[in-house]
Amino acid sequence: MVNGLNLRISSLLITLLLPFWVQAQVSSIVMGKVKSDNGSPIEFANVYVVSQNKLTVTDAQGNYSLDLNPGENVLLEVSHTAHKKESKTITIEAGKIKSVNFVLAALELKGVEIEAKRDRNTTMEPVPIKDIRKMPTIQQGIEGVLTSQLGVSTNNELSSSYSVRGGSYAENLVYVNDIEVYRPFLARTGEQEGLSFPNPDMVGSIEFSAGGFDARYGDKMSSVLDIQYKKPQSFGGSFNASLLGGSLAIESASKNEKLSQISGIRYKSNQYVLGSLDTQGDYQPNFTDIQSYWIYKFTKKWQVEFLGNYSSNNYKFIPGTRQTQFGSINEALRFTVFFEGQEVTSFETFFGALSTEYKPNSDTRLKFTASAFRTFEYETFDVLGQYFLDELERDLGKDEFGEVVRNRGIGSFLDHARNRLDAKVFSFQHRGYKSIDNKYLQWGATWRTEEINDQLSEWNYVDSAGYSVPINPLNEIHLQDVIKGRNTVSSNRLMGYVQNRWNWLLNNEAQISTTLGVRAQYWDYNDETIISPRGTIAYKPKWTKQLNDSTTLTRDVVFRFSSGYYYQAPFYREMRGLDGTLNPEIRAQRAIHFVLGADINFRMWERSFKFITEAYYKALSDLVPYEIDNVRLRYYGDNNSKGYATGLDMKIHGEFIPGIESWANLSFLQTKEDILDDFYYDYYNTDGELIESGFTQNTTIADSSIVYPGYIPRPTDQLVYFSMFFQDEMPNFPRFKVQLSVLFGTGLPFGPPDFERYKDIERYRAYRRVDIGFSYDLMPKVPDTGLFAKFNSALISLEVFNLLDINNTISYTWIKESGGRQYGVPNFLTSRLINVKLAVTF
Repeated sequence: MVNGLNLRISSLLITLLLPFWVQAQVSSIVMGKVKSDNGSPIEFANVYVVSQNKLTVTDAQGNYSLDLNPGENVLLEVSHTAHKKESKTITIEAGKIKSVNFVLAALELKGVEIEAKRDRNTTMEPVPIKDIRKMPTIQQGIEGVLTSQLGVSTNNELSSSYSVRGGSYAENLVYVNDIEVYRPFLARTGEQEGLSFPNPDMVGSIEFSAGGFDARYGDKMSSVLDIQYKKPQSFGGSFNASLLGGSLAIESASKNEKLSQISGIRYKSNQYVLGSLDTQGDYQPNFTDIQSYWIYKFTKKWQVEFLGNYSSNNYKFIPGTRQTQFGSINEALRFTVFFEGQEVTSFETFFGALSTEYKPNSDTRLKFTASAFRTFEYETFDVLGQYFLDELERDLGKDEFGEVVRNRGIGSFLDHARNRLDAKVFSFQHRGYKSIDNKYLQWGATWRTEEINDQLSEWNYVDSAGYSVPINPLNEIHLQDVIKGRNTVSSNRLMGYVQNRWNWLLNNEAQISTTLGVRAQYWDYNDETIISPRGTIAYKPKWTKQLNDSTTLTRDVVFRFSSGYYYQAPFYREMRGLDGTLNPEIRAQRAIHFVLGADINFRMWERSFKFITEAYYKALSDLVPYEIDNVRLRYYGDNNSKGYATGLDMKIHGEFIPGIESWANLSFLQTKEDILDDFYYDYYNTDGELIESGFTQNTTIADSSIVYPGYIPRPTDQLVYFSMFFQDEMPNFPRFKVQLSVLFGTGLPFGPPDFERYKDIERYRAYRRVDIGFSYDLMPKVPDTGLFAKFNSALISLEVFNLLDINNTISYTWIKESGGRQYGVPNFLTSRLINVKLAVTF
């Protein structure tokens, strides 16, 4: 067994780590660097010679290399979507290497600033980061700006979790500086989550893909978020403060630019926000995050980086009372609860990564990274609730309208938990990049070891008017949702990928780019190897239209098609069943993506805009069914489901108001699954009626029939989702601006808490939320002297969260009468709140 395992690992390493270094000898090479007029290198610039049908793209340092046939008067051209086109006529001598550099002037098109580092030949889309701090959101992080991306939906303003094209929150990859980061394991509500890992004050760039992404990204089924932190070149920083917390970031660089760093500290308290919830009590949230990123350049070819993070998220809650009114005009109800006890949750995380990068030449870059992640998580609670369910007067003509007319039931419940988790993840990875003429080769390999120790002990007890529910004739006390377990998982993973891109320039100056790659993963816990081929082809036609003798209109369009296998190997939560036990036979879930898209830059109202659309279909198999309770995913722990997700996403982005960027997204989605071994019985009484617990009086069973549910909506099935971020400024008073955020999503599926997925076909009410911010620029012009000469900007904002004061539902509290009838009491999210915020950069 050991020899077989070693042979498997060795074979996989040899296959994945073998880069293609062999390059044919060429007679002539033209190489150089492409820079912007501000001196910064330009990535993804096209360098080409039409007459020889040769094309290449620049790397992150602006370098290029092109094999050409010798000759005189060869026209070498360079183009980039955010810069003016340049060309040079050169003479190429046989067997010689010629250096040709270019400096491109930036286009005066603010509306397409996001194109500055955009590679339109992939599904990775840049996320606009300059407006992160301007967006009126409770999260105060990058989560708000993610709603600007195709296929992203969120239905909980208290949580950093998000769903992409029907996937669960756990199906999204997040990278910071090429290192995968993790969410808390035990979080069950948005109130507990605290601060997410990415620090918005340290972010330099963000890219996002909702599907069809390259093989260089890891093994998740839905999306990838790629974040790169800033690399400072001078001293600077930022300071932010509001009623929800604050942050401070400092960046600096040595005079010789060899050493640079950026460090940030964040503090957040949701106490003010949580006070607007129906459940009143003593909320004591306390969330702190410290990060530091250092870079030292030994030479122009060799540098070392370090990223460190410490995060402490503590949440304590002593509930007092709760009063929720719900129902309809025909049945108005009030749910009142008096609580005893408390809830204490803590997530403490340590993270460190050391990287070294070496560039043996201008075409090759090698990176090695070692990282460690450690999390200590625990949640403890004993909460006793005594409740009253009352019916309200609904006759508008009576003086007692809205008051209690009779009691429907009384009871109590007790929730208990003592859960602790300790997880360690260590990894070592290598990534390589090499430009070869019109090709761009990338490869990588990762070894990762994981150790998870999980202690579970939780249950709840329901007493309805003196009757233990469920009722037991032997007078025994039966607890509900009992989870007991002590699990230890120690495993190793071996991962790797190789991919290459080819760029061609056709005779009509149209461009074709093809990216093909494959990644693989082996996990010794279940002895499973998964192989994921992936590919993308992009076509940029040369479409022009002669408007008159002096004007030619060029249509800037890129068409893309992506497809591939996207396996998601189990981490820990997927392995753990509803009773807390582990399934050693668990397998990787699989999604096959088909994504067809168009990327169009156009002009409207004499301003620049971008329209992106993607249609997709995902074939899903070996799924592990799950249910969502607030933000907690409860997996069934078995690969017994198949399904699909299909839809259409559209986005428009540009200057609806001159000089100010706004965007709007519209998505249509359907995702369903078929649990392969589920069925249930319908029972009929002697009157031929279907017996419904709590409603049917005659419960004598006379007949039955078996029902196979077939395809049912997945927990994230949301037919329509719309998001918009719109900015405006006061006429003749540009210092005063308005930011408006609008979210709308049709209702998600839900059902009673009995873990019978076929019952989860009811729908929440639509998620509707409008947040607005009013900002005032305190420093429209920075003074040349004095104290404020050190500052770059200062902005003060007044924000109104949930402007329309809509009660959005995140989950239900279920109570049951002794007769068996269940009531779902909605748990509402936050109501209207006002926030004041100050943002300063220096």
